[in-house]
Amino acid sequence: MTTVFGKIIAGEISADKVFENDRILVIKDLYPKAPVHLLIMPKKEIPDLQSLTEEDLPLIAEMVVIAQKLAEEFKITDGYRLIVNNGPLAGQSISHLHFHLIGGQKLGGMA
Repeated sequence: MTTVFGKIIAGEISADKVFENDRILVIKDLYPKAPVHLLIMPKKEIPDLQSLTEEDLPLIAEMVVIAQKLAEEFKITDGYRLIVNNGPLAGQSISHLHFHLIGGQKLGGMA
């Protein structure tokens, strides 16, 4: 794995992990935009949302379920965002698919 996320998944770089199973890893963002800012990523190397295949859809569903559970655990079910950026023009800086789970404060507009 060649991205920083790949190196975290491989154990080559440390990160503040909040969840892990055989398929998914969740870490705290190093540069949080809110009190809760988690990165939910598949361990499978998928560069971006556009690169998903039909066989990857169960993995994405699992990521959403994990996001729901973490929202409960971090007590942000009354308001959070689950964001995925696709490509550099959308702000994706690491070419490894990941969701941002952001909450814990009133979130501004998306403009």
